[in-house]
Amino acid sequence: MAAKSQPSAPQTKSPGSVTNGRAATQGQWGRAWEVDWFSLASVIFLLLCAPFIVYYFIMACDQYSCSLTDPVLDVVTGRAQLSDIWAKTPPVTKRAARLYAAWVTFQVLLYTMLPDFCHKVLPGYVGGVQEGAVTPAGVVNKYEINGLQAWLITHLLWFANAHLLSWFSPTVIFDNWIPLLWCANILGYAVSTFAMIKGYFFPTDARDCKFTGNFFYNYMMGIEFNPRVGKWFDFKLFFNGRPGIVAWTLINLSFAAKQRELHGHVTNSMVLVNVLQAIYVLDFFWNETWYLKTIDICHDHFGWYLGWGDCVWLPYLYTLQGLYLVYHPVQLSTPYALGVLLLGLAGYYVFRMANHQKDLFRRTDGRCLIWGRKPKVIECAYTSADGQKHHSKLLVSGFWGVARHFNYTGDLMGSLAYCLACGGGHLLPYFYIIYMTILLTHRCLRDEHRCANKYGRDWERYTAAVPYRLLPGVF
Repeated sequence: MAAKSQPSAPQTKSPGSVTNGRAATQGQWGRAWEVDWFSLASVIFLLLCAPFIVYYFIMACDQYSCSLTDPVLDVVTGRAQLSDIWAKTPPVTKRAARLYAAWVTFQVLLYTMLPDFCHKVLPGYVGGVQEGAVTPAGVVNKYEINGLQAWLITHLLWFANAHLLSWFSPTVIFDNWIPLLWCANILGYAVSTFAMIKGYFFPTDARDCKFTGNFFYNYMMGIEFNPRVGKWFDFKLFFNGRPGIVAWTLINLSFAAKQRELHGHVTNSMVLVNVLQAIYVLDFFWNETWYLKTIDICHDHFGWYLGWGDCVWLPYLYTLQGLYLVYHPVQLSTPYALGVLLLGLAGYYVFRMANHQKDLFRRTDGRCLIWGRKPKVIECAYTSADGQKHHSKLLVSGFWGVARHFNYTGDLMGSLAYCLACGGGHLLPYFYIIYMTILLTHRCLRDEHRCANKYGRDWERYTAAVPYRLLPGVF
C-alpha cells in the first residue's frame, strides 16, 4: 500500500515558478475531483479484498505452514469448512491490546514530545524542523523530522530488554502476531474514519480538501490533504513512518528470535532478510526530510489507503519473508546467499544514487556534474491553472538517461532480493515482488499521464530521448 519511492521525472523549475506554487500544483497531483466507474470499482474491490488478503496470508502461515493453496483445497474438497478455519484463528486478547496500545502511545510520545537531536551530532543528516512542499492551497507546512531518533531509541530499548532487562520475550511480536493484527485493524479503521469526519466538519485547511460526492472514494483516498491535530501532529508523516516502518525491523528481529527458539539457530536467509530490509528502513529515516517530497506526503490525501495501509498492510505483508522463514528455516548455500546479498545491495545503490542525482539536479538548477559530466536536459514549459507560463528542465543524464523511473528499478531489485532469500519452496514470500511490480508500474503510468498532460509536446521529446520506463530494451 505504501511504497516509499520518489514519484516523477526529475525536473527543476525556473525561479519565477516558485511564487506560483499553488497554481502550478493545482490539478496536477493528488486524488481526483470526480470518480469514473472503473476507479469506483477499484476502490470498492480494495476496501473489500485488501483486509481479506492480509488475513489469508497470515492464516495460511499459522494453520497451513505458509501454503497458499492448501486452505482452498481443504475447503473445496470438504476437508474443512470456512467456520473451522475461522475457529482456529486466535482472537484479539487483552495482552495484545495492551501491547499495541503501549506501542502506539510510545511512538506518539517520541514523535510529539522529543525534538530531534540526531541532526546536531550526525554529519549529513537533516532533521529537526523542516518545510514540506507547497500544497495546492499554497500552504507550506512545517514538520518535526525525528524518525531516525525514534527508530534508534526504540531499537536500543529492544536490545537492552533482550540482553539486560528481560521485561518481555524477544518473541513477543510473533507470539501475539494474529491478536496484534486485530488491534492494528482497529487503529487503521479508527484513524481513517476519524480523518474522514474531520475532513467534513473541522479540517485543518478547508482549501486543501477534496470532495467527490462518493462516500467510498472519499473514505479510501481521503478528503484532507494534510490533516493535523495541533501544530505538529501530522497524520500523514506519523502514520507513513510510525508505527509501521519503525516496527518493520522489530518484527523481523522477533521472527529471528522465534526461529532460534524453535530450531536452535538463525539461518543465513533470516540474517539476509533482516539486514537488507534494515538497510531500506534506515535509508527511509535517514532521508525522512527527502520523503516530504514523495507521493505519499506531497500528493496523496489521507484516507483509508494511507491510514489502514500503514497500520496493517505494510507491517503484515512487507514482513512475510521473515514470517515464512520461522516456519521454513531455509539455509542457503554460500554462493547463493552472496548472490542475493549483491543483488540487494546493487538495488539499494541504484535506488539511492538515482534519487541523489535527481535531488542534486533540482538543488543546483542543473548546474552540477552527473557521472562526471554536465547533465543533459530538455527544456520544457507548462501553463498553470491561473494561465501563467512556467519553465522547467527534465534530466536525461545519469540513471535518468537509462530509464525514466530507474529509481523504481533499484527498488524492485531490492524487493526481489528479499524474496530470493527465502528459496523457491513456496509462493508466499514472493508476494512482495509481485505487489511491488504492480504498484510501481501503476505509479509509472500514473506519473506519466500527469506529466504528459502538464508538459504536452515537451514530454513527447523527453520520452523520445529516454524511451524506456523501467528496464532498458524491455519496458
